[in-house]
Formats: sequence, C-alpha cells, structure tokens
Amino acid sequence: MLHLGGNIQRLRLKRGWTQEYLAELAGLDLSYTQRVERGEINVTLSSVANFADALGVPPGALLRAGKPPVIKRGRPKTKPATAKRIRG
Repeated sequence: MLHLGGNIQRLRLKRGWTQEYLAELAGLDLSYTQRVERGEINVTLSSVANFADALGVPPGALLRAGKPPVIKRGRPKTKPATAKRIRG
C-alpha cells in the first residue's frame, strides 16, 4: 500500500493540492485520505477509482511501483516571527 500512498501524495503535491482538497474532490473523508497516503490501511477498488478520477489519472497509475510517501510526524515547524522595530 505504500506505493499507492506515495503515488497519491506525489501527484497531489505536484498539483499543489492539500489533503483536504483531494479528499473533497474524491468524495472521501480527510482522515481516510491521510491514512491512505501514509500506507496505514487497505483500500477498496472504488476508493482507488475515486482517487484516480480526482487526480485525473488512470487507476493503474496509482498502483505502479514508485517512491514511498514522505511521512513527517508532528506539526510543521514555523519560522519565528521577526519583531519590527518602531522608530520614533
């Protein structure tokens, strides 16, 4: 399932989409989409078809061997806001 998740993630990022946007287009739950990308769950053929339709690719393209998904744990690191000095 890692190939499927990695391919979905790669195609989603290539389009500049969020997981939420892809889930909405595919008509699937956000948490389900996240777990599929991480390769944590098995999917049905109808889910593969939904992802393929949303991404505009044939279902077979999602099942090809590819790079596993990049899994980043925790919240994204943010850069500290720089304080602006007020000149008076």
